Amino acid sequence: MSELLAPALFALLCWWFGTGAILWLVRRAPRTFPWSMGALSLLLLGSLWTTWLSMQDHTVGSAYLAFASVIVMWSWHEMAFLTGWLAGPRRVPLQPGARGWLRFRQSLGAVLWHELALLANFGVLMWMQQGQPGHVAICTYALLWCMRASAKLNLFFGVPETGEQYLPRHLVYLGSYFKRGPLTAFFYVTVALACATWGWLVWQVAAGSTAISTGWVLLAALLGLAIVEHVIMAFPTPMQKLWGWAMSQGKTDVHRDVPVMPGRTPSALGAAIKPDSP
Repeated sequence: MSELLAPALFALLCWWFGTGAILWLVRRAPRTFPWSMGALSLLLLGSLWTTWLSMQDHTVGSAYLAFASVIVMWSWHEMAFLTGWLAGPRRVPLQPGARGWLRFRQSLGAVLWHELALLANFGVLMWMQQGQPGHVAICTYALLWCMRASAKLNLFFGVPETGEQYLPRHLVYLGSYFKRGPLTAFFYVTVALACATWGWLVWQVAAGSTAISTGWVLLAALLGLAIVEHVIMAFPTPMQKLWGWAMSQGKTDVHRDVPVMPGRTPSALGAAIKPDSP
């Protein structure tokens, strides 16, 4: 039982604390952003080294190290995006009346640098993975990227809860790119595929096809949390209920509880975590 509970709890704590930490940092005064990004950049460099170490074997400690290292990497990308430092070349609201290809092109322009940075990080991990036996880090990153891409596309196609009220003031224009509306077929397909994948992970262990491992449980737990974040987009769930300690007003520069331009919640894990951002 401890083989299941310990990794699952670790994944839950990383998701909860990592998301909360980013929410707290991005709600501080903008003058603190350079310091936050500087500290996270040092952690990013350290996480690349610890990820490389974790790839060299299959031990329990390496699995935890790989997972935590990727969470740190992902947190850097989230913070870089939410501070506005690494968003996209388009920094203005969606053109009124934009539809179809025009809307997609402008939406991509609003997050392009962020998307390219995520892909570049993935490329670095792929390069580091060559000839190494441990795959927890690369699988964790790939899972985060896939679920975040799913969350962004769902925001594009439309969901009832877009979470634009939690965007920092300097990114409030991004709310115009979200589409608030009923759940689409795309939402049901993506959630169904995620649930099917989670079920397959569990079945592989239950059927004895795969031995229970720390890395396996970490990935299954993370996917489960990503599914929860998708479900949150379908129902009103105030983030204060989950991250009240990170959502205190204090001296912030956050656009909150005020209607924004018509058109997910920001997360350190993206979709898991992301939900959150377009």
